Amino acid sequence: KEMQEAEVSEADAQKDYETMMQDASAKRAADSKSLTEKASAKATAEENIQAETEKKAGTTKELMATLEYIQSLHGECDWLLQYYAARKEARANEVESLTNAKSVLSGADFAFVQRRSARRSSAFLGREQ
Repeated sequence: KEMQEAEVSEADAQKDYETMMQDASAKRAADSKSLTEKASAKATAEENIQAETEKKAGTTKELMATLEYIQSLHGECDWLLQYYAARKEARANEVESLTNAKSVLSGADFAFVQRRSARRSSAFLGREQ
């Protein structure tokens, strides 16, 4: 009877061992498949990171160029605002001079007005008479 129990026990142990080995084999296959899928996902993610890094570098260069352009516009606008009054006066003097020149060509005499305009023009340029 002990011999029979030992044989049954051994047969059960053998079945358990074979089942365990099949389970381990299936687990190894699943782990191997999972590892392959994860490696593929990692490679895809690294490619995406590289592409986005290059895209970011290009976008950063574009941003820097845009900011530089905006800064140049800002400087130009500051200059225009700073010298607006002087430019306005210069344009008014030029219009007045052209009007006087047209009148002189038409026969009018503006000798006194021209001196006054000359004084204003030279004062504008920073010269005093």
